[in-house]
Amino acid sequence: MNVLLLNGPNLNLLGEREPEVYGSATLQQVEQVFVERAGELGWAVRAYQSNHEGALIDKLHELRRWANGVVFNPGAYTHTSYALRDAIASTRLRVVEVHISDLSKREAWRQVSVIAEVCAHRIMGKGIGGYLEALEWLAASP
Repeated sequence: MNVLLLNGPNLNLLGEREPEVYGSATLQQVEQVFVERAGELGWAVRAYQSNHEGALIDKLHELRRWANGVVFNPGAYTHTSYALRDAIASTRLRVVEVHISDLSKREAWRQVSVIAEVCAHRIMGKGIGGYLEALEWLAASP
């Protein structure tokens, strides 16, 4: 099985960006833990992060036939990107939307996800453990 780990804007700054909200783990550490657990499950991983909406869409398109699932933290694009929503819908990939913080307890504008209805599952507020929970969900929901 193959999984795409996709991270959106500003997640390259994990570990230094608002650690009281996002924790102290870096994106590299998140990816390492994710790859290790995926390996234990027999899954191959391709990890990608971009601050550019089109690059994220291009990666979904590029790997749509390779990936059996996607763990995706779209960052602020969660609230604004109908283009990413359409990309998820058009690729028909099983996407788990992941957020380190609990968006339901944050600013009103962060509580809206334009991609939620085209994602297979959503995990929020579990820190970087949410990434692993998303991987486990994909493994249990073939």
